[in-house]
Amino acid sequence: MDRPLSPADEGGTIDLVRPDVYLQLLAREAAAVEFEGPLLEARAAGLPPEEVAALERAKVTALQVRALMEHRRRREAELTALFETANDLAALRDLDAVLQAIVRRARQLLGADISYLSMNDPDRGDTYMRVTDGSVSARFQQVRLPLGAGLGGLVAQTATPYATPSYFDDERFRHTEDIDMAVTEEGLVAILGVPLLLGSKVMGVLYAANRRERPFTREDVALLCSLAAHAAVALDNARLLEETRSAVRQLSSTGALLRAHSEAVERAADAHDRLSELVLRGGGVEDVAAAVTEVLGGSLLVLDADRRPLAAIGPDCPGLPAGDALTEVTTTAQARGRVAEAGGVWAVPVAAGSEHLGWLVLLGHPDLPQADSRILERAALVTALLLLFRRSTAEAESRVRGELLDDLLASPERDPADLRERARRIDADLDRQHAVLVLGVTDVPRERLAFAAAQHAAQRGGLAAVRDGHGVLLVPGDEAGPAARLAAAEVGAMLGRPVTVGAAGPAKGPEQVGPAYVEARRALAALTALGRLGDGASTDELGFVGLLLGDRRDVDGYVRRTIGAVIDYDDRRGTELVHTLDAYFAGGGNLTRASSELHVHVNTVTQRLDRVRQLLGDDWTSAERTLEVQLALRLHRLARGSRQP
Repeated sequence: MDRPLSPADEGGTIDLVRPDVYLQLLAREAAAVEFEGPLLEARAAGLPPEEVAALERAKVTALQVRALMEHRRRREAELTALFETANDLAALRDLDAVLQAIVRRARQLLGADISYLSMNDPDRGDTYMRVTDGSVSARFQQVRLPLGAGLGGLVAQTATPYATPSYFDDERFRHTEDIDMAVTEEGLVAILGVPLLLGSKVMGVLYAANRRERPFTREDVALLCSLAAHAAVALDNARLLEETRSAVRQLSSTGALLRAHSEAVERAADAHDRLSELVLRGGGVEDVAAAVTEVLGGSLLVLDADRRPLAAIGPDCPGLPAGDALTEVTTTAQARGRVAEAGGVWAVPVAAGSEHLGWLVLLGHPDLPQADSRILERAALVTALLLLFRRSTAEAESRVRGELLDDLLASPERDPADLRERARRIDADLDRQHAVLVLGVTDVPRERLAFAAAQHAAQRGGLAAVRDGHGVLLVPGDEAGPAARLAAAEVGAMLGRPVTVGAAGPAKGPEQVGPAYVEARRALAALTALGRLGDGASTDELGFVGLLLGDRRDVDGYVRRTIGAVIDYDDRRGTELVHTLDAYFAGGGNLTRASSELHVHVNTVTQRLDRVRQLLGDDWTSAERTLEVQLALRLHRLARGSRQP
């Protein structure tokens, strides 16, 4: 590659680092270690510290971009494989070819040395190898595992994914001589196995394995579960096709029954084609609901894991079953792992592996044939895939936005132009006025708090992060108090517990975000000390408490908010209401002493104080308001340069 630094000319000076050196490394997809080269050369060449620091920041940014590009390439590869698998299923001709493609894609996507698929044999009570990719041992390719033995036998028996970074050191599995010899001959060390489920029935196991120690991540498990679900669909489709052929042979004399069965198969094929197309074109859960109702009729409701509606299609959705009935049918469906019915309402769980994501609820069907039940179950499978895709995309975007806000709070010395450019790339404008909110809540896991904060921020085009145990939001707007109360209500509803929100602002530009964050934390501390849990307020709204806590010390603003109406009345009419208030408080609230101090009749003092009541409100003599009014009067006197009323 071209060198980013060139030797000095005869005068001994050093050329500046070319600004595009890291772009060139990104363009040719260089290894991460190569990004250290320009920095090492810059130091060796003796460039000034500030130029070396600028190059260091450019390197960090380039590595972040490289990591993001690598993550997106992997996600694209995963989605492409799932889409291709859905295509294979839509045009199913050769079952072994489809299973071989699924096993091959599992090996490629997980970067495994070998992948394989075993099938349960109900007659012999064990599981046998069906398809392998990357295997070199004939013994391994023919091995049979008793249910409960080895990792695969345990997965087949319990219908639960299992993973181990070192199989022979893992005492969770019942080791047998035959299995261990086959694994040894193949040279396997790390193994991941997930069940092929059709409803609650285990059809087999899909594996990914390495010939060296390797921990498998939750993402690896979820991806392999998705591919296993496709394999289960392929096997079930093959079984359905065989059942169809058998029915045609056996029921050729029963035309009516044949037509009914053919219609069910056609309906299932139509549903399968529609759902496969949805996956290929990136549809949403609303599209799944619409496709199911077009094929089966009735109405379909899509619920999340908390039974909140995500989509509702059909005329029966406004008349949803009562809460107890809905809870009963969804709980039964989740326990069974397949379609359940109660009172003419049908439900099927939406899950990815062992992770429960929600339910599909079908209304308007007094009876649901078995073929239609399978359509509903396949719709639940597609819904799970779409929800996983949507969540992965949202998490990636939330992470980028959270990192920007974290840098705004933690690194105020960073280049403002760089921060503005990062914000622009995610459609955020740091030069707009923003409110900074700090969320206080107890007994909530960090991940759940981060998700709720990100959801609230996303709805308002803002940023969210978790810092020092608090959720932090940067939302557009020039009124911090209302934004705090809205966040307290909405985030509290999402978390199911009181959320207290301190706010500051408006903050404009990257430089003002950090100080506003400090002020918002003080407002949160004040609300907590005052016992106002579940409430939201800004330092401006906390009266003299906010004045003491705030960094800006807006004395004039405090005076104007507290007694500005009285000051303006005196200025317009030439009255002495402010002077009367000073005398009234100096006399301890005694009208006679106030009238003596002012040299007016006591009735005049009463009339003036009545005018003050009209201007400040009936509660101006309450203990809290009296303290604020007296403080504002004193600040007003100090601002005028006078010491006495």
